[in-house]
Amino acid sequence: MNNRQAYIVGTGHFVPSRILTNADLERMVDTSDEWITTRSGIKERHISEPSQATSDLSIEAARNAMDAAGWKPEDVQAVIVGTVTPDFVFPCTAAIIANSLGMPNIPCYDFEAGCTGFVYGLIQARALIVSETVDRILVIGGETLTRITNWKDRSSCVLFGDGAGAVAVSSQGPGGLLGGWHWGADGSFGSLLCQKAGGTREPLTHEGLDEGRNTIYMEGGEIFKNAVRAMRDSALFALEKEGITRADVDLLISHQANVRIIDATARALGLPSEKVFVNINKFGNTSSASIPIALDEVVRGGLVKPGMNIVLAAFGAGLTWGGMVLRWK
Repeated sequence: MNNRQAYIVGTGHFVPSRILTNADLERMVDTSDEWITTRSGIKERHISEPSQATSDLSIEAARNAMDAAGWKPEDVQAVIVGTVTPDFVFPCTAAIIANSLGMPNIPCYDFEAGCTGFVYGLIQARALIVSETVDRILVIGGETLTRITNWKDRSSCVLFGDGAGAVAVSSQGPGGLLGGWHWGADGSFGSLLCQKAGGTREPLTHEGLDEGRNTIYMEGGEIFKNAVRAMRDSALFALEKEGITRADVDLLISHQANVRIIDATARALGLPSEKVFVNINKFGNTSSASIPIALDEVVRGGLVKPGMNIVLAAFGAGLTWGGMVLRWK
């Protein structure tokens, strides 16, 4: 019988040094610090420089995760990256990262699951390790969302930031055991959160560029309703699969999209605020990077103790959703 398991043995994150505050946004669009804070919980977000691409942020996050794990480049057997803002349509950003880190001849690929990307990546990493395909893998969530932000849309441009988070996942612990999980998608809701132009359905034209159809489009109210329900259900399915209940949860790390969504998800799971980690105030919505950035903060901040049960829950474009239990050994 195969008893292999997968563990997070190192975490890391990286964000650009440039910060865009709510006060800065007040000078750019018709908004206010009070309006942004009340509706999203965001105070500031990090913005990449013109010379910084998603791979640049991800490379630094990966280095930090590898340092935490004590890994050298030759220890890594695969690199996978969840992103909706790759450096190029092709080649894949994962291969660019691996090359920059000195990791030739290993499998690398990107996948697109929106803000659920990192949880999808952990589920894939777990499967690759349990199936004895690899022993050590880097899972990265990296985004430069501000490159596709519509800075004329006052309701959405205040939400997004750039950053990357990474974890080193190994067949050997101790660390954060990748436990019960759940994932899903419903493409019938895809039009609620999308980038309309730039793909093969609608190639980008001069007219589309002028209309901002290459930027993020979102129907916030509908997203809110679907997000809370999906993250609640994914978390509960993951807990059930792990054989524990919501009473056993020590910490919830959900996708940092909006503080009201985070609070509503916690209430739906019956979790008090002291069991919910929130850092959206500092980073905004960084899509697939939000959960690994938060996870690195709690690990490096000493908030994770042996025996803790951490639940991850995410929701994103697709529409996609996913949850996973981490049992810290």
